[in-house]
Amino acid sequence: MKSNNPVFARSEAFNGRGNASPYPAYGQESSAPQYGDPSDYGTGVDERQADQGNRMTIDSVVQKTAITLAVVIASAAVTWYWTGDAITESGATTDAVGKLYLALMVGSFGAFALSMVNSFKRVISPALVIAFAVLEGVALGAFSKIIPIVANVEHGIVLQAVIGTFAAFAGTLAAYKFFDIKVTNKFRTFVVAAMFGMLALGMMEMVLSFFGNQVGFFDFGTMGMLFAIGGLVLGVFMLILDFDFVEQGIAAGLPERESWRAAFGLTVSLVWIYTNLLRLLAIFQSD
Repeated sequence: MKSNNPVFARSEAFNGRGNASPYPAYGQESSAPQYGDPSDYGTGVDERQADQGNRMTIDSVVQKTAITLAVVIASAAVTWYWTGDAITESGATTDAVGKLYLALMVGSFGAFALSMVNSFKRVISPALVIAFAVLEGVALGAFSKIIPIVANVEHGIVLQAVIGTFAAFAGTLAAYKFFDIKVTNKFRTFVVAAMFGMLALGMMEMVLSFFGNQVGFFDFGTMGMLFAIGGLVLGVFMLILDFDFVEQGIAAGLPERESWRAAFGLTVSLVWIYTNLLRLLAIFQSD
């Protein structure tokens, strides 16, 4: 089960290099001992059933994802209150604005670094996933406060974006299950290439901004709107890949530890959808 998704590509279990499942694949001969040799008789305990509790299940994925998202939300809430009121009746508060941009930069770069580590790490580390969630929450807390201020809109769009993100998650999951969406290698390659392409464009825009030249990907004009729409659609495609990997991983009997990798992938996709949806709402509601 070869994966082109960088989040899952380093997992031996997801790529068929590990011994995640003791069951032979369909059409293959089993290497299990035959009953004809008394020396191979067991103690009467079904080892497959005994090992079942250590495998990834839908419940374990849901639990780990809930924990990761809870950390993101808690960290974002702390950041939101720590930065205070950036805009008051007397104007912008320099101290609060400085805190916002500090939190945004530290959280963004820290979360990006840990996302690369988690994506290419062979053995997933729950501690690193939680650390990523903390830094991602710091970035989101600052981002969620900055966007309404820059776009000059009400902060109520933050709640709208949160509701829209979970609606997109539920809708994508329903479509994946009810329409029996099949993920092909071409689709995986396209989504991963598009994801890295958008990251590259975002980095280019950031570098150009240092020299006073911008294309407009992060602005609130037409170019920014198109970029955000493309990011939102890509986020939905990323969710489809996540659902496919979770479904295949459970079927293959992956170790329970891999639930953290699935939770990390789902969190990345949801954050991607949220940030683009928040920008779209700001664009639509700005003057």
